[in-house]
Amino acid sequence: MKVLGIGNAIVDLICKVDEEFINKNNLTKGNMKLIFDKIEFKNLLSNLKIEKTVSGGSVANSIVGLSQEGNEVGFIGKVSDDDLGKKYETGLQQENVSFFYSKKKEDLPTGTCLILVTPDSERTMCTYLGTAGKINQNDINVDAIKKSELVFLEGYLWDEGDPKKAFDKAIINANKVAMSLSDKFCVDRHKSHFLELVKNKLDITFANEEEITSLINAKDFNEVITFAKSLNKLLVITRGEKGAISINGNQIKEIGVQKNLKILDLTGAGDLFAAGYLHGYINKFSQEDCLKKGTKMSSEIIQQIGARL
Repeated sequence: MKVLGIGNAIVDLICKVDEEFINKNNLTKGNMKLIFDKIEFKNLLSNLKIEKTVSGGSVANSIVGLSQEGNEVGFIGKVSDDDLGKKYETGLQQENVSFFYSKKKEDLPTGTCLILVTPDSERTMCTYLGTAGKINQNDINVDAIKKSELVFLEGYLWDEGDPKKAFDKAIINANKVAMSLSDKFCVDRHKSHFLELVKNKLDITFANEEEITSLINAKDFNEVITFAKSLNKLLVITRGEKGAISINGNQIKEIGVQKNLKILDLTGAGDLFAAGYLHGYINKFSQEDCLKKGTKMSSEIIQQIGARL
């Protein structure tokens, strides 16, 4: 396999809301909130109309993007043997993604993410992890990892205890490791651990400007550049309207974004950027062409609803 993704196996429920809904429910627009109470999640969902239901999860979205580009890929994620778990596995199979997890009836249901899209196309996420957040080292298929050129992890999945052990097992057995920092919420929650991963364990790190700035407590982007150069590893940063930049030691490449796009939904923009960049990376593109491919796929996804092309 070219790439094996390991991440939260989450079913995305996409809903359109107004700004008042975000404020009334004390949500931070553009960020992700973890919901641990199933009743709270159901109450939030009760007054909403679901526009689309998709097998999601950040790294899973990237893996599907890579599959659509003709790469042989796989995914490990924990689901329960329930209705949503079956739909999740079917959704991956339809996208030619090998699913390296044998589902069984779990104490918790398959994870769900409520994606709230406001009129400005920004997405705010409320995630009930369910059994997805209970991934452990026994769920990690070492044989699949060793047969993959690269393993792609997501910051959303990292947590103390069993998920950390799953991460460690994957990293130890991987040929190369890439990871997305996922969200500022995740960075702030696990800052010291993420910094250790970025400095010492990852070959490629994906982040947006807000996430990487928070990770190193930078005052401006020049500090980010200095930090990235000192890593001497590949750090790829998306910067919204400013484009994207990849830094590997003293090799720095920067690219702008396509203007005048009709943006419908920013869900999956980072996931599909990572898919495009990794497609270029594993197929030996130049650093600049990797950025171009990432930007192209990201531009395509934001012109439709949902995180799958």
